[in-house]
Amino acid sequence: MNGKQDIRDPFERISAETAKQMIEKGGVVVVDVREPAEWAQGHIPDAVHIPLGTVLNRPQALPEQDGLIFVCAEGVRSAVACEVAAAIGRTQLYNLEGGTVAWWKQGYPLAK
Repeated sequence: MNGKQDIRDPFERISAETAKQMIEKGGVVVVDVREPAEWAQGHIPDAVHIPLGTVLNRPQALPEQDGLIFVCAEGVRSAVACEVAAAIGRTQLYNLEGGTVAWWKQGYPLAK
């Protein structure tokens, strides 16, 4: 490594506001990678629940489309899920920075 390599994430980091706009526009799937107990406390409406452990063990469980917004509680586990999705060839990957907490703080709805 000569230190000049472009080390970019294979996904885009987006805010809760951007995520909401993308969801309203359509064509993306929200994938919530939190644990079942966290999911039950409230999640982004119409999100798909695939816990991170499942993503890591069976990445083929991810939706077979591009345009995936990954979300967890604060944006750490979802970043890992983005990496896994990129590794199996998915593109147009987004990580909701601040996760469900940021979504909720914006006053956006949560489904139960």
